[in-house]
Amino acid sequence: MNRKTLVLPAVVGLLAPVLAACGGSDSGSKSGDAIVVGTTDRFTASKEDPAPLDPASAYDVGTWNILRQTVQTLMILPKGDGDPVPEAAEKCGFTDSGNERYACTLREGLKFANGDPVTAADVKFSIDRAIALKAISGVAGLLSTVDTVETQGDREVIFHLNTADATFPYKLSTPVAGIVDPKDYEKNKLRDGLTVDGSGPYTMKGTVKDGELVDVVFTKNPNYKGTLKLSNSKVEMRSFDDADAMGAALDKGDIDVMTRTMSPDQIRKLSNASGGNVDLVEMPGLEIRYLGFNTNAPTVKSRAVRQAMAQVINRSALVSKVYGTQAEPLYSMVAATVTGHSNSFFNKYGDPSVSKAKSTLSQAGITTPVKLTMHYTTDHYGSATKKEFEILQQQLNASGLFDVQIEGAPWKTFRTAEQKGLYDVYGMGWFPDFPDADNYLAPFLDKDNTLNTPYVNSKIRNTLIPASRREADRLSASSSLTDIQDIVANDVPLLPLWQGKQYVAARDDITGTAYAINSSATLQLWELGRGVSG
Repeated sequence: MNRKTLVLPAVVGLLAPVLAACGGSDSGSKSGDAIVVGTTDRFTASKEDPAPLDPASAYDVGTWNILRQTVQTLMILPKGDGDPVPEAAEKCGFTDSGNERYACTLREGLKFANGDPVTAADVKFSIDRAIALKAISGVAGLLSTVDTVETQGDREVIFHLNTADATFPYKLSTPVAGIVDPKDYEKNKLRDGLTVDGSGPYTMKGTVKDGELVDVVFTKNPNYKGTLKLSNSKVEMRSFDDADAMGAALDKGDIDVMTRTMSPDQIRKLSNASGGNVDLVEMPGLEIRYLGFNTNAPTVKSRAVRQAMAQVINRSALVSKVYGTQAEPLYSMVAATVTGHSNSFFNKYGDPSVSKAKSTLSQAGITTPVKLTMHYTTDHYGSATKKEFEILQQQLNASGLFDVQIEGAPWKTFRTAEQKGLYDVYGMGWFPDFPDADNYLAPFLDKDNTLNTPYVNSKIRNTLIPASRREADRLSASSSLTDIQDIVANDVPLLPLWQGKQYVAARDDITGTAYAINSSATLQLWELGRGVSG
C-alpha cells in the first residue's frame, strides 16, 4: 500500500526520526543487489569548477552527499542528530576552559580504502591543505578559527584555535574536515575530476558522460573502521534531469528510492494516494531559501531598495501558491526550529505593505519603478523554483515600485556567476552544515564567506560572531545571535523567504528510510536496507 510516514522532531532545535517507514525487517539486503537511489543533483566538472568533489572545495549539499559516504571525518552527527560524536576519532574534546584547544585521539587500525594507514599526520595534512587552498566556494571558512594543527605520535591531533569556538566539534563533522591520503591529493592543488578516495564506509566508482557524473556505485569499504553500521553492501545513485524523470523511474521499479528534489506536485500526489507499493516519508527540515544581494550593484546598492523589497514580498502567499504545506514562511536566516532563531524580519517589517515600501524609497530619493533582474537556478533546487520566482516577480511588479525581470541558469553556470558578482539579486538555498544558528549566519557574513559577498559589517564579524562562539551553552549565545539577525533585517544583504520540509519516497521493501536523510539534508545511505514488501 501507499502510505505516508511522518518523522517528528524530538526536541526543539534537534530533529530526530522516531518512526520507521514500513517495509519489513532492518536486516539489510540479503540478495546483494544494489539499492538504487535517484536524485536530481547534478555533478559536473567544468573549466570554472574542475574539482567539484575535492573536500577542500566542495560546498553544496549534492557533492557533500557523495563525500559523506566516502571520506571519513573525526566527528559525525549521531543517527538521530544531536551533538557530534567521534567517528574516525576514538575520543575528542576541549582541553581548556576557554574552548580554544581541542584534542582528538584516532581509533587504532584506521586505514584508507587503498590499505594505507590513517595517521594524525594525514589529519593535519587534510586540514592544513583545505585552509591553504582557500577554494572560491568559501568552504574553508568553516575552519577559520583554526590557528595551528599539532600532532603527537600517530594518533594524537591537537587543534589550537585563534579564538573560542564552541561549534568546532560540529565543523570537524563536515566534509571540508575529511581525512584524505597525501598520495591521492596534492598539497598545493585541488584534485580535478569526479573521483573521491578516503577511509569512509564506501568506495565509489562513477560513470561520467560529457564531464558529468551520471551514476555512482558505492560499495562497502572492507577497510572501514568507524561507528557506522551498514545495512547494505552496495548503493547506486543515479542523477536525473528532472523530478518527473526520477518519478517515472521509481514507478517502473528502475530505482528503489527517490530523494531530493521531488516536485511539490509529486509530494502531494504521493501524500494523498492510497494503494500502491511506494512509501512517502516526511521529515522536518532545516533547509531555507533566500534572496542574496550584490550590495555593490547599482540597482540594489541603496539599502532602501532592499528594505522595500523586504517590505513588499508576501511570504505566506508565495509559500501557499508554490509549496503548500511543504514549507513555511521564514523571517530570519536562522531556521525557526534552531536555538537562537529570532523573527527579526517580521519584527522590523510586519505584514507586507506597499505604502510603507513606497515611503522608504521616497525618503531615500529613489526613483520608481526600480528596474532589476532576479536570477535563479533552473536545476539545483527543483522544478518549483521557476514558479517561485514568477510569483516573486508578480508581487514586486504589482506594487508599482519595481520593474523586475527574472532569468534562470543551470547550476554549473549560476553558481560561478554569483560568486563572481555578476548577479545583482539571486535566489539561493541553504542546507546547514550542522544544526546551529552560527551556521546560518557566519557562512554568509564572516570573512571569506560562501557567497563572496561585498557586504561587510564589522560589528558582526569582529564582535558578535566571536561572542556567540564563546558560549558552549547555545542558549547563552542567543543575545549575540539575535543582534546579528536584527542587523541583517535592517541592512538586508540577505532576504529569507521560507523553510522547507524533507521527503523520501521509496518502494515498500526498502527499510531505514526514516533515517536516510538527517535534518541537515545529509544522505545516510548506510541506513538503507532491503526487507520484505509490506
